[in-house]
Amino acid sequence: MLEEKLTQNKADILKAMAHPTRINILESLREGERCVCEIIELVDSEQSNTSQHLAQLKKNGIISSRKDGLKVIYKVNNREIFFLLDLLDNIIASQMEKSMAILEGLKKRRSDSQLSPK
Repeated sequence: MLEEKLTQNKADILKAMAHPTRINILESLREGERCVCEIIELVDSEQSNTSQHLAQLKKNGIISSRKDGLKVIYKVNNREIFFLLDLLDNIIASQMEKSMAILEGLKKRRSDSQLSPK
């Protein structure tokens, strides 16, 4: 029962993050708190669209907000979320390195086959 709940919580967090705009929002909060107006500008998205994504992240406990006068300020609740984003960067880099190695092998094979006499 506990294991199922833990697995579901993991899936919920990953699902809440699983959109390019949400990842960009999180990256924009890496340096600390930001008002919604700054986030909108940084993620280059419409205000209504950004607000929906902020609400999804907030609903899942990944970010929180507070009012500062007329501004709404957002922050990440647990900075370890950036460790997860960094791990994803490492995975992508590793995948790209493997793809580049395959591409180089294909180029070499094509070059070798074009050079050999027929």
